Formats: sequence, structure tokens, C-alpha cells
Amino acid sequence: MNEQSILDTTKVEDAMHKGVMTCSLYAPMTAVARKMATNRIHCVVVWNEPARNEAAELWGVVSDLDLVKLAATEDLSWRTAGASAATPALMIARDETLRRAAQLMGEHEVTHLVVVEPTTTKPLGILSTLDLAEVLAGVAEPALA
Repeated sequence: MNEQSILDTTKVEDAMHKGVMTCSLYAPMTAVARKMATNRIHCVVVWNEPARNEAAELWGVVSDLDLVKLAATEDLSWRTAGASAATPALMIARDETLRRAAQLMGEHEVTHLVVVEPTTTKPLGILSTLDLAEVLAGVAEPALA
């Protein structure tokens, strides 16, 4: 199957990493860095803690690149995740195609999308540019209908 058709036939849920590592807006960046290092992940999703009887909402994403850029210029011990999340929290439904995911990543110049359940927007996982590369390279075995 060529690159053109595999992006059109493979769903996001077939290439994503299941599960989402999160932190609150007020989490210290040192704790975010520790979470990335301990779990060997490239991003942490930042949540806006809900007020009573309200739903939590995505705030942003702290990527490994955001962390490195910040560390190069500032002392991380004084920064919070909410003040440091340079990458927007872009969502994509699990049943969208990888073509749509690639378009979103390119348009917004991001390397990670938060994969959500379409009807509830509950986060289910993360799709990264590396996940797309694995599918394009034939390394990943997407489930095809």
C-alpha cells in the first residue's frame, strides 16, 4: 500500500499510544520533567482543574522541546506547567484518518495530538509525528478494515 492510501485508510486509533500523562496547570516544571523522564514520554497534557460541578478542560501540552527551550533560558524550579505549555492542546477524534492528523500537525506546527472519544472528548491517547512515521515506514502494523 502506498503512502497516499495508507494515510487515508488508517484511523488515528490504530496508530496512537493509548493513555495520556497529565498534570495540573500548577504543577512545577521540575515535576513535569521528572514525569517525562520516568515514563520516557515526549509530552504531558496540561489540565485546567475544574471548579465544583464543572468539567476539566485541556489547557495545553508541554512537549520535550518546550521543556528544553525553557531550561536553556530559565530556572525550571520557578515555572509551572500552565505558564510553560507552549504547545496548544489540539484534539483529534480517534476515528479520524491519519491524513487529517497529518494536516492538523502541519497546519499548527505541532508534534503531538490528543486523541479523544468523538462524543465525549474524553482523552484516550496521544498521536505523535513518530507514530505517523512508523506507519509510513511500514514499521507499525495498522489495523486495516
